Order: sequence, then structure tokens, then C-alpha cells
Amino acid sequence: MYNLEHCEPFVVHLTLSQNSLSSIALMTVTLFPIRLLIAAFMMLLAWPFAFLASLGRSETAVEPQCLWRRLVDIILKIIMRVMWFAGGFHWMTVKGQRALPAEAPILTLAPHSSYFDAIPVTMTMASIVMKAESKDIPLWGTLIKYIRPVFVSRSDQDSRKKTVEEIKRRAHSGGEWPQIMIFPEGTCTNRSCLITFKPGAFIPAVPVQPVVIRYPNKLDSITWTWQGPGALINTNFLLTPQFLPIYTPSEEEKKNPALFAINVRRVMAKALGVPITDYSFEDCQLAMAEGQLRLPVDTCLLEFAKLVRRLGLKPQNTEKVLQEYGNRARKLEGQRLGSDDFAQFLDVPVSDMLRDMFALFDEHEDNCMDIREYVIALSVVCRPAKTLETMKLAFKMFEAEEDGAITEMELAVILKTALGVAHLSVSRLFTAIDSEDTGKITFDKFRGFVEQHQDFAEEYLHTENTGLHSAPCHGHQIKPSLSSLNPHGTATTKTANGICPDFSPNDHDGTIDGLLKKHN
Repeated sequence: MYNLEHCEPFVVHLTLSQNSLSSIALMTVTLFPIRLLIAAFMMLLAWPFAFLASLGRSETAVEPQCLWRRLVDIILKIIMRVMWFAGGFHWMTVKGQRALPAEAPILTLAPHSSYFDAIPVTMTMASIVMKAESKDIPLWGTLIKYIRPVFVSRSDQDSRKKTVEEIKRRAHSGGEWPQIMIFPEGTCTNRSCLITFKPGAFIPAVPVQPVVIRYPNKLDSITWTWQGPGALINTNFLLTPQFLPIYTPSEEEKKNPALFAINVRRVMAKALGVPITDYSFEDCQLAMAEGQLRLPVDTCLLEFAKLVRRLGLKPQNTEKVLQEYGNRARKLEGQRLGSDDFAQFLDVPVSDMLRDMFALFDEHEDNCMDIREYVIALSVVCRPAKTLETMKLAFKMFEAEEDGAITEMELAVILKTALGVAHLSVSRLFTAIDSEDTGKITFDKFRGFVEQHQDFAEEYLHTENTGLHSAPCHGHQIKPSLSSLNPHGTATTKTANGICPDFSPNDHDGTIDGLLKKHN
């Protein structure tokens, strides 16, 4: 198994010289408008062909590929190729041989790093998974419907289940339906590694053909992640898609999509010569959450959230369970728990993974932890955008019965746990809230202050804690876990990269670690 120590899959660092910046500025006002016009013209040219070929189509049955439909397919591929040529992709080298739909109904493409990854879709005219709203977009919707995508509806609560069933139905059609091209990472990365593959492409338990994509450009100006887009302007881009040999799942992999996904990812990572990491699409979602407490670069909640996923501890009814945990933690009045008591509190058996989680909160390495910190961390992972709700829960657990207030030291514990850092000074913030100099603050005072100072974290915490954005993560005394072991099984020092995962119950598979050890 590859070991990943310093990978930042969602961050792009693009350093441009003054000449490059001048060139980009010039091309933005000269070359870019021309490319945009040509792209728009080509899409307009493609529309009538896609419209005619889509007339009378059934969403549940596939029509025979008669001669004129095949001709339309060729015409559209040519039009799309001209569009990409005008966009700067003058030469593209395709390696390997694409399998027939009957041989490999699903194509898995990675790494996903740019909207230019749509090029292999237009080259193959394979189906993709898209939001249902896309088909209603004028012009674009008609082009999308031509490739017969699997639509996902936001308004339908059962949409995820229906999508999986539709993929399975098409995959088991014996090659009647077009191949489905799936980006199993679920989000864009910088191609420095392969993040966790989502299981959707592997649930049908059919042979898949991995497709790896490379952009061997001297200047990476096409990568687009949530932090740091590329320049997107260049005179010439290089693209090299490679079709790898068909991967046929074993009987064990057919029964376990997570294992199937892990092993396909290994094959693709080896072909690319890059490492793999446990980061996932949900990591990106949590990092982008619009809460008033944005997680810093050095947050240790990454390890915590990863273990929550593996242990299946994210509750279905988040609000109810968090309130229940809060009430139980308050009754303990700060009593420190051992690992067995921690397991009993969560009603789970003691395991190596649970001990890893316990170690995150064993700050003094005395085999004891404050359960209130666990509840705060779980609240942040489950509802990252609801800062005040997390703080209200924390105040409830820490406040004194006589006046419902907390001290400066208790506020420091609450906030450093919510941010996942080892040390945090809150003196300026506490003094600003405690205007009457009582030495205590209530939640009502805190809420009132936050309502008046929406950027209180930036104004009071970041200015007082200069290393909050970039210091390496040493807090909460993280012990070696499965994710930080090298191929020889020894521990490695791991620096967090600022991405903390939140995850859905559908992603949970408590046996992944055992499978990783078994198949390394």
C-alpha cells in the first residue's frame, strides 16, 4: 500500500512569472474571446444533430444503433474535437484500447482535476451521471441528453438509490446500453494522488475498464480545485488519456464494492505513479462549509473524522443523538474516562480503531479523556456550518449550574476542540465578550457578541494565534493509526493538510481496514 504523508489533493499552487502574467493578460483579451466564440459556434452546430438523434427516445429502453444514428455519432465527435482543438488541445495521445460495452460496461476515470476531463466523454460518447436539472438547460441540455446520462434528482429523496439501480440495470444489459463513464473520486483534485473512490461504479459487480488521464504540460494551468484554480489560459494544452486493461472483480470483490474500489484505485495509482490517500469528496465539502469557525490548515479533526467514518459513529438522527450525548456528558461533570468507559459511553466494543480515536483526546497521555471534547468534535464533523449550535451544545456541557456561565479556560478548551488544534489563546475574545469583567460568560452573551461580530474568529482568534493557519498538527497527541503506517507497518509522522472529512452513512464500511491489511 502506498503511504501518503504530505499530499494536499485539493490545493493548487500556481507560481507565475511576470512574463507569464503578462502573457495571460494579453491572451485573456485576445485569444480567449476567439476560443469562446468558436466553442459556442460548435455547440450551436452540434445542437440540431443531437436534437434529431434524441427525438422519440425512451429513457428506459435503448434503440438500435442504425446507420444514420452512427453517422450522427461520428459527426458529433468531429464537432467536439474541433471545439477542443480551438480551445488549445491541438494534439491528444490516446494510449491503450477501449473495451466494448459488453466487455466492460463501466469506465472509471481518474484523477478528476478539471472540466477538461469532459474531453474523454466527447471522444467516447459514453454516458455519465449528471444532475437532473442539467437536461433543462437550453442548448446544453439537448447535448447532454444525447449521450443518455443517468440523472440524479436533488428533489427526490430516493434518488441515490434509484441512480445505483439504474447503473446496475444498464451494466447488466449485455452491452445494449452505451458504456457509463464514472469519475469515482467525486470531486476535482490536483492529481498529486488518488483520493477515496466512491462505491457507485463498483456496486454492479461487473468488469470495469480503468482510464487514467494525464496533462503533461510544463505549466499546470488547467487544474481546478476548491482552493486554487489554474490560470485556464494557454496557447497549447497536452492531454493523454490511457485505457488500462479490463479489471474483472473476484467473487470477494463482487460482494464488497469497497474492496473492489480500493483494488481498482491501486491499479490506477500504479499506472500513474502516484500515491493513494483516504481523503474523499466529503473532505472537500467539510473544508468548504460556511461556518463561522472555519477549520484551520493544521486541524487534527481530519484524523477524528476519518475514524468516525470507519467506526460508523455518525448518527442518523444527528440533532437527537448530539443532544443525548450532551446531556449524558453534562451529568459526568468533567469526569475523565478511560478507554473502556469511552466504549461504554458510545455503546461500541473496544477495538484498535476505537483506541486510536481515544488517543486523539488523551491529551496528557494519562489514559484519560474528557467526553465533552468528543461531543464537540462530533458536532463539528456532523454539522460544520452550524457554529452556534455546536457552541450552544458546548456551553450546555461546561456551564456552571448556579449561573450557566463558563470561564476563559473552559472557552479555550471548547474552541480548540472545535478547531482541532493543540493550543489556542482566547484572551482577547473572552475579554471582549466579558465587558463587565466578571470572569465568566454565558451562551447568551457569546451569541449576542457573535451576532454583532460575524467574523469574530478572524478578528479575535487568528490575530492572537498567528500560527492558526499553517502550523503542523501535533495536538491531542495523535498516536499511530492505520492511516499513518508505511508499507512495513511502522509509524510515520503525518502532517495534516487542513482537510477534514464529513461523510454519509452510505460511505461507511467497517471492514475496510481489515481488507487493506489483508490485501497489502
